[in-house]
Amino acid sequence: MVQNHKGIEMNMITKVDQNEARDTYKISYIIHFLLGAGNLLPWNALITAVDYFGYLYPTKHVEKVFSVAYMTSSLLILVLMLSWNKWNQTMSLRLRLNLGFSMFVLCLMVTPIVDWINWDQNGTKVKSNATYCAVVVSVVVCGLADGLIGGSLIGSAGKLPKQYMQAIFAGTASSGVLICILRIITKVSLPHTPHGLKTSAHFYFIISTTVLIVCIICCNLLYKLPIMQQHYTHLVQDFLPCSRHKLRDVARTIKCPAFGIFAIYTVTLSIFPGFLAENLESSVFKDWYPILLITIYNVADFVGKSFTALYVVKSTSKATWGCVARLLFYPLFTACLHGPKWLKCEVSIVFLTTMLGLTNGYLTSVIMILAPKSVPSSEAEIAAIVLAVSLGMGLVAGSVLGWFWII
Repeated sequence: MVQNHKGIEMNMITKVDQNEARDTYKISYIIHFLLGAGNLLPWNALITAVDYFGYLYPTKHVEKVFSVAYMTSSLLILVLMLSWNKWNQTMSLRLRLNLGFSMFVLCLMVTPIVDWINWDQNGTKVKSNATYCAVVVSVVVCGLADGLIGGSLIGSAGKLPKQYMQAIFAGTASSGVLICILRIITKVSLPHTPHGLKTSAHFYFIISTTVLIVCIICCNLLYKLPIMQQHYTHLVQDFLPCSRHKLRDVARTIKCPAFGIFAIYTVTLSIFPGFLAENLESSVFKDWYPILLITIYNVADFVGKSFTALYVVKSTSKATWGCVARLLFYPLFTACLHGPKWLKCEVSIVFLTTMLGLTNGYLTSVIMILAPKSVPSSEAEIAAIVLAVSLGMGLVAGSVLGWFWII
């Protein structure tokens, strides 16, 4: 009996190894990376075009308005996905991804189309307000798409091997790096005039739209890969309807890492990008300073999320305490803004921005990898979506707290 059991176990291991060998070129990993990048690319394109939106709407505090509008609508969809028991049966993962990326493509074209229509007209204040409202509405719809895609990707990756969750979050960070590179290129090559700012912003949106179209192709290709067909078959077999009782049990089990994720993004979004873009000035870097700081943050965030491919802290409690420790960024950044002169220098701000990005990236990736594995596999998707909702709540809380830098 024992020998027979061992033989069956060895056969199962052999089958798994054979299936894993089908992903020799890491195509499924690369696709998850690209889908993660596409999920956050529209947001990064919107906040990196800070100069252009600041020129169009100089009194609107655009970065902070965009943050609240985008994050609130994204959270709304995540809460709906968590509370509606039949969402997984009503809309397949493939349909949700295709719908979300299509919404992204349509919304990113709003600003170029509005500009091309109205650029040569002497618009009155009423027209300016109308175009501003159209842009904000497109940001809200982008947020809805973000919640749909993010909740679906994170939920499905919760039940997949951990490298796919790492790939998604490394991809989200890479989108920020890509947009910052494009921002630097356009700032160097285009004049700092209204026409130059318009051209650069349109360049971000067109490049982002191209990447999103590639993401639509990739999310349909993903289902044709043998390794993913195997994983998704297991997902269907293990799926159980999410009752409110089960949801409460899962949320109770992962309450500490969920709070950690909430704390991470409350701190991060209350500082980045609004504080870094609007509240700091430099006589050395001048108008390059916000761009430099946002680029440093995005690169550090990417490094932090990529490092989990090499090493992951084994304890969610340690990672959670690390999240709480990030509250120290508040007094540190406040000291750089209002403290002694030696703390107001660029070196202090650059160091704090680097640490803000590194800790955000690494701790996010660690918790999102470990927490869904701390519950039974049939509940891993629910756990991942609970974490996504906590992340969304942190984004909204951070976006609202960001206004206190103005007050």
